[in-house]
Amino acid sequence: MIRIDTLTKRFGRATAVDNVSLTIAPGESVALWGGNGAGKTTIIRCVLGLLHYHGRITVGEYDVRSRGKHARSLIGYVPQELGFYDDLGVAAAITFFAGLKGVRIDSVDSVLASVGLSGHGHKRVRDLSGGMKQRLALAVALLGDPPVLVLDEVTASLDACGRDEFVSLLARLSHSGRSMLFASHRLDEVTTLATRVIVLDKGKVVTEQRADRFMPSQGFGTTLHLHLTVGVRDRAMELLRTHGFEPRLNGVGLLVPVPTPHKAEPFRILGEGQIRIDDFEVLTTDRIREIHQ
Repeated sequence: MIRIDTLTKRFGRATAVDNVSLTIAPGESVALWGGNGAGKTTIIRCVLGLLHYHGRITVGEYDVRSRGKHARSLIGYVPQELGFYDDLGVAAAITFFAGLKGVRIDSVDSVLASVGLSGHGHKRVRDLSGGMKQRLALAVALLGDPPVLVLDEVTASLDACGRDEFVSLLARLSHSGRSMLFASHRLDEVTTLATRVIVLDKGKVVTEQRADRFMPSQGFGTTLHLHLTVGVRDRAMELLRTHGFEPRLNGVGLLVPVPTPHKAEPFRILGEGQIRIDDFEVLTTDRIREIHQ
């Protein structure tokens, strides 16, 4: 669905993307992984036709450089930074962007319901939470039912609860037959959403691998599901983060990716903080995916 051949992008003397080639098949979900400056966002902007580049990119049968409008018609895009007019109504925003895209919609309510925003059409954009605004952006991206979804660090500004809800929503979409290309720096998003991971460093592809093998390769072979009472979850998250872990809220407690040799460390940290763990599970990658479906 997306084919990138020998993509190179320079900004002056700096090379942001260096001879990158990759193919995303119909229905495949591919994550771009890497630190700041790895080239993730630049690749996405090239796919969208927002930057001049060397090489060739096609979306479907359309060349992005020569037939950019047709290529973009196949893509639903959700950026990291949202650009809604805050005084616009939620329902009016859907109608406005549908008009810009030339898409006919039978029911705004059904569009909002598809992303979990039922009953919010009467509100103004400024009255939505961060997670709701991201859902609205996703609803706009899905107008016209594009076969490709492109996302750029879309959960970076969300709190833990909003991030978990949004990732669960994306997980359902990733199993609906759409191709997905997304940039992320969070292991839980990659293992939940991706079928394949492209690891980038300084604009070059370092490696690519199946998503179910990615977390062990990064030293995080195990995820703990810690069952905690509601009153202590925020303090538990803060404690674990100060010790270098990346916990997130889920169901009855926290999901905590851990290096396999150090599975007991979160228990020690929370014990010293006098936080009681009611129960726990050790999760496989498949089980993590099931939680989000």
